Amino acid sequence: MTTQLPLPPHFNPAKVGEVWRVPYQQRAIEAEAWTKQQNIQPAALDKTRVCLLLIDVQNTFCIPDFELFVGGQTGTGAVDDNQRLCEFIYRNLGVITKIVPTLDTHTVMQIFHPIFWVNANGEHPTPAATNITPADIEQGIWQVNPAVANSVTNGDYELLKKQAFNYVKQLSQDGKYPLTVWPYHSMLGGIGHALVSSVEEAIFFHSIARQSQTQFELKGENPLTENYSILRPEVLIGFDDKPIAQKNTSLIKQLLEYDAVIIGGQAKSHCVAWTIDDLLTEIQQVDSTLTNKIYLLEDCTSPVVVPGVVDYTEQANTIFASFAKAGMQIIKSTEQLTIDN
Repeated sequence: MTTQLPLPPHFNPAKVGEVWRVPYQQRAIEAEAWTKQQNIQPAALDKTRVCLLLIDVQNTFCIPDFELFVGGQTGTGAVDDNQRLCEFIYRNLGVITKIVPTLDTHTVMQIFHPIFWVNANGEHPTPAATNITPADIEQGIWQVNPAVANSVTNGDYELLKKQAFNYVKQLSQDGKYPLTVWPYHSMLGGIGHALVSSVEEAIFFHSIARQSQTQFELKGENPLTENYSILRPEVLIGFDDKPIAQKNTSLIKQLLEYDAVIIGGQAKSHCVAWTIDDLLTEIQQVDSTLTNKIYLLEDCTSPVVVPGVVDYTEQANTIFASFAKAGMQIIKSTEQLTIDN
């Protein structure tokens, strides 16, 4: 990789944990001047094509006091990760061909939100503290809220019940986490859905400087399945063996064609891990040696930790170790990458 660039004067690491408006026009003018000053070429001229895949670097996960802030074991995990991530983007501006940010994207009436479920008293489950199993549904502890059918299945409550039970059953059969009732988060149109301001600024700066369109990838809109990984939802087939969702085949194909794919974002134990795991599955079906072109930014991602409740650090580290064993390269954002352009 070419020599790392200096940080541009506008970058303020102290603001990474805050929400603010990016001054686009001002940054665009500065980015064009920066390309001349630092002799940065347009991305179209890259001989080695490098993709930076950023998983869910959104306010909802990355700003303290937002719904699902990923604090990691330090309590400031995502903020520290994003400071390093911004610096990584700026220092490697001349080498990153395209940035692909994923956006967790939700509306109210979804299977993992409190409103979707009720108990015998008509009460909704407590988010983040409730898992729902097939046994819970069979025993009547939780049932699908009949009022939701109007929005999700055109009023067909029986269909909605069958789809929901099938979904919960498939999750337990696949050995993944049971259905978790999450707080309302990453709400489409809301401030939590937006990219972290400092990261958005860095991505915008890159787009202007390299004349490379940022490629936003949405996930999680389907009301009948969770979507931790950007590459596929948790469940693809409904109770009647008909598809309820599909894999992101175009992005999978695109990632496999890059010379290098660098991955960071939140959370290491959930959406990042499962995206990488799905990518590994796809690679192994094509050519297992392709794993050596996947770089994991281990200091730009943190696991889910709720002090005194749950700590996924060990699981996250274990799965990252398995990725390394499969041939992926675990790196730090400060390292000089050995990718030649």
